[in-house]
Amino acid sequence: MATTTATQEVMEEKSAISTYLPRIIIGLVLIVGGYFGFKAFRHSQQFESTDNAQIEGNTAPVLARVAGYVKSVTVNDYATVKQGQTLVTIDPQEYDVALAQAEADYQQTVADLATAQADLQNAQANARNVAQNLRVAQSNAAVQASRRDKAQNDLKRDQNLYAAQSLTQKQLEDSRNAADVQARQYTANEAQVSLAKTSQGVAQAGIAKAQSNIQKIQAVLKVKQAAIDNAKLRLGYAQLVAPISGKLGRKNVVVGQYVQPGQNLMTIVADSTFWIVANFKETQLEKMQLGQEVDIKVDAYPDLDIKGKVSSLSEATGARFALLPPDNSSGNFVKITQRVPVKIDIVNPEKYKNQLRAGLSVDAEVRVAN
Repeated sequence: MATTTATQEVMEEKSAISTYLPRIIIGLVLIVGGYFGFKAFRHSQQFESTDNAQIEGNTAPVLARVAGYVKSVTVNDYATVKQGQTLVTIDPQEYDVALAQAEADYQQTVADLATAQADLQNAQANARNVAQNLRVAQSNAAVQASRRDKAQNDLKRDQNLYAAQSLTQKQLEDSRNAADVQARQYTANEAQVSLAKTSQGVAQAGIAKAQSNIQKIQAVLKVKQAAIDNAKLRLGYAQLVAPISGKLGRKNVVVGQYVQPGQNLMTIVADSTFWIVANFKETQLEKMQLGQEVDIKVDAYPDLDIKGKVSSLSEATGARFALLPPDNSSGNFVKITQRVPVKIDIVNPEKYKNQLRAGLSVDAEVRVAN
């Protein structure tokens, strides 16, 4: 009897365990699921996240500015370069020749200017001589005018004396001849003054012409100097230097290659400035503000704990910059949730200089509430 009773008790215990164990398991699952569900709910209320994000950085293309054959390339793919470092040299021979020609033209114009200045000095000296001759002629004319007037007065006096029979006929004729000679001499002196004035006008015209010629040559000289500066500039463009410090991407140039102005030979990525561009859905922007903290996970380096801050939000959705942006004014418009680019600045980016690369995919999680 005792054995039967013990067996029944064991059976009853097994039956109770088999009855309540599933309920206990279900209850534990519900409790754990509720806990994690509550945590997920609380997390969703405090954070907005997206995996549609990548690292961005400043890039600068190295472009050929003159045409020619590449003489040398001093860097390799993905090399680190410093700002101002020579990267590519284009054969400068034709630009050396152009500079020499421009300098020769300039020196020829300088010689022309010296000749024109000498002509001006000669014209000015001639004008001074003509002015001196004019003054002499005017002085002679003034003296001769006095002599003419005296001779005419003497003639009048002698005519009165002859009328009073106090003078002979010969003396009157001598006075008349003297007055006539002085009048003719005065006329000749006046002609000399007129000629000197005409010569003075010609001399002044010669000065004006020489001055105008100098001004023209000086203008040409400026053009020649500009040609020299342009030739030096183009010669300087034969050496391509790094516009910024950073790392090269793949170079697209080899020695002996013929390049054209504007051709992209390589691109430099700045290795000191990086930021994140995260494309959040428009429904995630309600609580997003500038300065909010951001947790960043880089797919390539999942162990990196990078912090950031929201720097700015785009004034337009990413689709607005597409070649064919959506237009909801058409009758067949299908509403699609748009994404808005958000710029995120990395806190202490210098710590991650060796890991960060432009274009790497990241997950961004913005704390929108405490």
